[in-house]
Amino acid sequence: MRAGLFNGLKVASVFSLAVLAACGNQAPVRDLEGYSAEDIFNRAEYEITTKDFDTAAHYFGEIERLYPYSSWAKRALIMEAFSYHRGRDYPQARLAAQRFIDFYPADADSAYAHYLLALSYYDQIDDVGRDQGLTFQALQALRVVIEQFPDTEYARSAVLKFDLAFDHLAAKEMEIGRYYLKRKHYAAAANRFRVVVEQFQTTQHTPEALHRLVEAYLALGLTEEAQTAGAILGHNYKSTEWYTDSYRLLTGQGLDARSLGNNWLSSVYRQMVRGEWL
Repeated sequence: MRAGLFNGLKVASVFSLAVLAACGNQAPVRDLEGYSAEDIFNRAEYEITTKDFDTAAHYFGEIERLYPYSSWAKRALIMEAFSYHRGRDYPQARLAAQRFIDFYPADADSAYAHYLLALSYYDQIDDVGRDQGLTFQALQALRVVIEQFPDTEYARSAVLKFDLAFDHLAAKEMEIGRYYLKRKHYAAAANRFRVVVEQFQTTQHTPEALHRLVEAYLALGLTEEAQTAGAILGHNYKSTEWYTDSYRLLTGQGLDARSLGNNWLSSVYRQMVRGEWL
């Protein structure tokens, strides 16, 4: 966030802060109308220091309502989004961040608002179970930060989070694939591992996905596909445990790891090993 959003409390506002403290977590409107935007803003900042983020967001929101066209309202809106995010109220953080983007698209803090919007999706990734909708939304929002604000600190952070979110999607595909494989639903399992190999090649899950394809295809009697998956694994990830396990499975059935036939893995082999993209 830009320097200046977290200025210390001014000495002149100490008395006002003490009076505002009596308003409680959900201060009635009549208790705030007699105070300036600056007084309310300072009180909201104080609530942040005490980690009472819900109350802070409430005060920032009141500045929006009582002083809607002031410079304080603009500052309060971005801080409202920040407070909701710190309080883990991610839906409200998204709403506040999006309002800032809509009202002040060219403002210097627009990059931070976009970043907060992305974080409000990203920070929920581990809470959504098998529903990956928020992960896709996080990727989209992070991409906006990376592409529209490439020279900011937020873009650098967004790149790292984008890679982690991308890896998370691959991990979920692997989790579901293993579930099917364990229950001997080999075709369904192979479909999940195929998604990882085709769409998430840059993640850490590709070697295991190739090995699981060897397992699934051998169980289905699709030996050419199994051998081709083993060939890709041997070429790109020969030093991994996954290649060792696949090699043992293949040789145990009198097979070797080489590209055979004209299947989707043969195309991947030509692309990844031979560099033939057409």
